[in-house]
Amino acid sequence: MNPHRLRAYIYLIIVAVIWGVAGPVIKFTLPSLPPFIFLTYRFFISTIVFLPIVLLKKTKAPSTGKDFAILTLIALLGSSINLGILFYGYNYTTALDASLLSATTPVFVVIASIFFLKERVTKKEKIGLLIALLGTLAIIFQPLAENKILFRENIFGNVLIAIANIAGVFYVILSKYGLKRKYDPLYMTFYMFFIGFITLLPLAALQTGSLPKLVSLIVNSSLQTHLGVLYMALLSGSLAYFLYQKAQKTIEASEAALFSYLSPLFAAPLAVFWLGEEITIFYILGAAIVATGVIIAESKRRKK
Repeated sequence: MNPHRLRAYIYLIIVAVIWGVAGPVIKFTLPSLPPFIFLTYRFFISTIVFLPIVLLKKTKAPSTGKDFAILTLIALLGSSINLGILFYGYNYTTALDASLLSATTPVFVVIASIFFLKERVTKKEKIGLLIALLGTLAIIFQPLAENKILFRENIFGNVLIAIANIAGVFYVILSKYGLKRKYDPLYMTFYMFFIGFITLLPLAALQTGSLPKLVSLIVNSSLQTHLGVLYMALLSGSLAYFLYQKAQKTIEASEAALFSYLSPLFAAPLAVFWLGEEITIFYILGAAIVATGVIIAESKRRKK
């Protein structure tokens, strides 16, 4: 296997682990801080951490106005638009409905990659993607098999989640476009967090009533809340996004999207042992199907 592709796969597996853990962390932390405040605090930490690294590495911003405008749009889509709408949508819908909608994201990434990036998707990748999607649907619909309530009246929240997913797809596509134009992955990641911070700060201050009240709420939060935000800022934010951008420099966006199916496999143990959720035979079956699909999609034909 090409060593550069192998490195990209390793990066994406690390990202899948980090983002898999992120779900339980968000579920545990979000009730302590409203969404805009949570994200503003998260983006502030990531910006502060990345700033000296960017200055030390002497990374360069895009030189033309067009490229800088594209970079700003990428940053908005990846931070305040995508995550802001996503976190806000969770207030109006169930996690199950949100997962159902989010499961379609890799499919739309593949479709968008074909149309906008002219990427070639092999027959094996299509089969693997389909199997992985079926496994995800098996996980999503497990409450139906267990005679639990699947849907509620949450149309507004579902619309917000769907909009956030669409923003995420365009973030992936435009990021790939920016990397092809030689945008620095480190600067792209830093700029995204900076834009997220400055755009959500007014909303967070408005949500608390004033900037001093916002600062007071964050400072007086519990240690567990701070640790949750730190995880989201440093690992799920700074490290994961940087590794994802690095991986996208080597492999296709549609191929990178397949790794998102792995995240539930890493979320399950935390959900059971930390949050006290029950993992059922239906979840195990779905997870096995997901893993099979990803393996098929990513495997290469042996040389004769």
